Amino acid sequence: MSTNTCILAIESSCDETSASVCINGRIASNVIATQDVHRRYGGVVPELASRAHMQHIIPVVYEALEKSGCTLTDMKAVAFTHAPGLIGALLVGSGFAKSLALSLSIPLITVHHMQAHVLANLIDDPSPTFPFLCLTVSGGHTQIVLCRSPLDMEVLGETIDDAAGEAFDKSAKLLGLPYPGGPLIDALAASGDPDRYVFAEPQIPGLDYSFSGVKTSILYFLRDAMKKDPDFITQHLADLCASIQQRIVTILLKKLKRAAIETGIRQICLSGGVSANSGLRKSFIELGNAMHWSTYIPKMEYCTDNAAMIARTAHYKYEAGLFSDLSVSASARASW
Repeated sequence: MSTNTCILAIESSCDETSASVCINGRIASNVIATQDVHRRYGGVVPELASRAHMQHIIPVVYEALEKSGCTLTDMKAVAFTHAPGLIGALLVGSGFAKSLALSLSIPLITVHHMQAHVLANLIDDPSPTFPFLCLTVSGGHTQIVLCRSPLDMEVLGETIDDAAGEAFDKSAKLLGLPYPGGPLIDALAASGDPDRYVFAEPQIPGLDYSFSGVKTSILYFLRDAMKKDPDFITQHLADLCASIQQRIVTILLKKLKRAAIETGIRQICLSGGVSANSGLRKSFIELGNAMHWSTYIPKMEYCTDNAAMIARTAHYKYEAGLFSDLSVSASARASW
């Protein structure tokens, strides 16, 4: 048996089945199986997601072990995403991880999905020093997090309704774009004029976000424009995408800038699935340069849902001896 600290991690919170092996905190493998079955329905179907996880989880774990050069008997612990996410999807990962931990007589580690997104910034060098701020943007969450250490985090602000990723996808649907629409908006925005159209900006106090009003503003604008010209969206699609993207990005970064000023922190990170958006990445780096921040964004494969970030977080919890027993439950909405 290996003397190294090898941890197998499972991620199954939504529609990606992923497994990763980390060795002494270093990511040795990260395998992701994406579910294409949801495309025809215009969004993730929870029951179909659960079934796909059941089909993918064993092959994905086998491949992650093979790529890492490790075997199951080398594992010192098994980690899994326990919250938040689709409950049926989470149960597939938790059931697998619990069974494996029991059969191998090794510790079980639970990982909060959003905490893992923040710590994805520590997977590769260069990485931020503590304390740092992280803007975490995904399809289901939008948060500004103060990270004092790997296991000491505080949410300074979050969305009070819809997440930024949802705003992108719902806007894409209004434009007639297929699911997932967020990446399509990003691609089309590259050839559009971001100042062509102006949409509402919510006035929410503090560091919290709101995106429901933005979606409503876009809906009413398109409804009125289509009454005058049924081909309006088709003729102005690139400009619409660029303008929608700019509004969402502006809202995100304005609060992040405020958080950095209020805390005095200049180590600033970006994470989550929406951090793959080129417009957000570009504007984030430009703002960082203007504010003299040190900015960090994970590699693309660590931005979307993945088990490497679960493994990295589990590494810190293993070192701290933070283990769970087999009675632990998956939760769709558990807090940190």
